[in-house]
Amino acid sequence: MADFRRYAIVGCGMMGREHMQNLALVDGAKLVAIADPDAQSIAASTSLAQQTGQDIRCFGDTAEMLTQEKPDAVIIASPNHTHFDVVQEVMSHEVAILLEKPMCTMIEDAQQLVALEQVYKPLFWVGLEYRYMPPVARFVERVQSHETGAVKMLSIREHRFPFLTKVGDWNRFSRNTGGTLVEKCCHFFDLMRHILKDEPVRVFASGGQDVNHLDERYDGETPDILDNAYVLVDFASGARAILDLCMFAEGSEQQEEIYALGANGKLDVKIPAAEVTWSPRDKSGVHVEQVATPKAALSAGDHHGATFFQLTEFHRALTGGLDAKVSALDGLRSVQMGVAAHQSIETGLPVSLDFSQSQER
Repeated sequence: MADFRRYAIVGCGMMGREHMQNLALVDGAKLVAIADPDAQSIAASTSLAQQTGQDIRCFGDTAEMLTQEKPDAVIIASPNHTHFDVVQEVMSHEVAILLEKPMCTMIEDAQQLVALEQVYKPLFWVGLEYRYMPPVARFVERVQSHETGAVKMLSIREHRFPFLTKVGDWNRFSRNTGGTLVEKCCHFFDLMRHILKDEPVRVFASGGQDVNHLDERYDGETPDILDNAYVLVDFASGARAILDLCMFAEGSEQQEEIYALGANGKLDVKIPAAEVTWSPRDKSGVHVEQVATPKAALSAGDHHGATFFQLTEFHRALTGGLDAKVSALDGLRSVQMGVAAHQSIETGLPVSLDFSQSQER
């Protein structure tokens, strides 16, 4: 089969296993190996592989896996703070890479990775997968067809559950995650840039840790991750975007809601309702479009089918010799916006961003 490729995964916690489930659905993609130093993660992944009919080899060491299995592509889903070291090790084997978000936890590392990607010949793709939720993708398509007219206001609301338990609870501390507005919200900052096709010029934020994890202790330390924030972003075109994040709202009917408003009216999308709604200013009536997602993709993860559709596009690029649709530069920008938001919260001041003279391209 001409489009057949062998895959491996580094990091088989929650997200790594979601990739396992979805690779089983992608035609021509064969998972052959996983690497993770945690015995419980290996055991859970072995069980999942049996359930999904995947014949895999398990390794505790990434270098050993890459040397023995020689995969065509590697998905990196290890903890955030390991990304920079792991991706360099994988790059040395000249294989295609899908690097989970956030690309790195620190701007300096992300900038170095952009420079490395510019001379890296195999496919390099950053896993900012919210673009690939079918209802969100349809919403973006309609916004970019100028249905609203030029977007003047963009609002993204995520009201959801707290951070989940992960191996060693590494996600309880900002030094490991990059901070909530990098770890969780890089998806949304990427969506802002993707929807508007524009760059941010100023970030102003307010947020805190007011409810979650305050009674937890790890070697005497209390977690320091934010659980709510408002982030206002001004773009070069004059458009404004806002992120409304609350992570103690697991009772919400909708987890994500995105609104785009222009001179012609308002478009919005809701997840999990999977509805795109058009509300024109002429009051001719509200029009609702239901966007279907295949049941298999919905059941193979917690991201409303996004993982399946991202992997499908990645595999198409890998087999077709195409460029990545989500680049290292996209990964860098999403980290820069998150770091700026944290800086604004810490100082109480807006943070200016200037990418006009950037040499990163």
